[in-house]
Amino acid sequence: MRPLAHRLVIAALPLTLLGAAVSHASEIELPGTMAWTAYGTNSSGYAQAVAIGNMLQNKYDSSVRILPGDNDVSRMTPLKQGRVDLCACGIASYYGAEGVMMFADRDWGPQPLRVITTSTASFGLSLAVAGDLGVETPADLAGKRIAYIRGDDALNKGTEAYLAFGGLTWDDVERVDYPGYGRSFDGIIAGDVDASFTTTVTPPAQQLASSPRGISWPVLDPNDEAGWERMAAVAPYFRPHEVTAGAGDISAENPVPSASYPYPIVVANQDLADNVAYGLIKAMQENFDDYKDNAPGASGYALEQQDLQWVVPFHDAVVEYYKEINVWTEEMQSHQDKLVERQNVLMSAWESFMQDAPSDDEAFTTEWMEARATALSDAGFEQIGRAHV
Repeated sequence: MRPLAHRLVIAALPLTLLGAAVSHASEIELPGTMAWTAYGTNSSGYAQAVAIGNMLQNKYDSSVRILPGDNDVSRMTPLKQGRVDLCACGIASYYGAEGVMMFADRDWGPQPLRVITTSTASFGLSLAVAGDLGVETPADLAGKRIAYIRGDDALNKGTEAYLAFGGLTWDDVERVDYPGYGRSFDGIIAGDVDASFTTTVTPPAQQLASSPRGISWPVLDPNDEAGWERMAAVAPYFRPHEVTAGAGDISAENPVPSASYPYPIVVANQDLADNVAYGLIKAMQENFDDYKDNAPGASGYALEQQDLQWVVPFHDAVVEYYKEINVWTEEMQSHQDKLVERQNVLMSAWESFMQDAPSDDEAFTTEWMEARATALSDAGFEQIGRAHV
């Protein structure tokens, strides 16, 4: 699959080449203080931000203030307002760049976001399925009871993507609504529902694995091109991923072919100063050994784990760094240019739409999504997930 190859190209480069390339790069210049938003204080994303912040303090005397946020809006709002430099976000960064879901709102719209770096660790993002059902692939979920988490677009979109891989939609399963993520796992254990979307290492998944029902994870065949195309049509940010950590005895010795996307996704606004963006990516790569073991999942920031043809454009200064260390290709630049062009189309469409936007909130979202679809189509871009975002 092409998405996986983006990382393998980097992994295949000789270490001597990488080391030599770094030696002639520009100096690292970071501000004395920076502010980031991140997930809550009990999250691995917050712990990673702390670990990186400690490295920056020790190596470059740059102090990082981390503001935890309980949800996507609370993490993204300070970035939009210019009160922080970075957001160690989740997949809401993609939704924000696209102006969909919670960002298809008059207070938001498409955001000019740029990726600094991402973490892709050993866990996966998948549907946790009760182990007593014999489900082996997403296609086996037909007719099963699937959790729908009210108010959590990212989890529900993940579920929809897995169903699509198996050639299914919500119409092919029994949707069971839950007010929260944790309650859905209580429901699986109680026998009221059969599956819910999660990470493979989350405590609720561990609890399900220890219950009488047990746990299973649908296998995604990395060679099923049609399945991956269907998944990408719903959620293009997923990539093939061999999961080596998770509930139900997943390990390096017993991996599961599955899917994942980065977490956290460290993004900034387009106008973040070049020296800050460049200094951050260079510092994080050159000093990787100083923080990779200091927080769960921090090893996912390794150079070979970076997907350089993902779904949100990189900051220009980050691209310059990758050029300096000779991992940036013409194909990557072409992909980057298309992502920037797509974002410009969306930003322009939003500006035009807002000049005569309806006052009714429901009509606002509906008409924006129609205007968005038209603008993308006219510019030759796909309207990813248009029927459901």
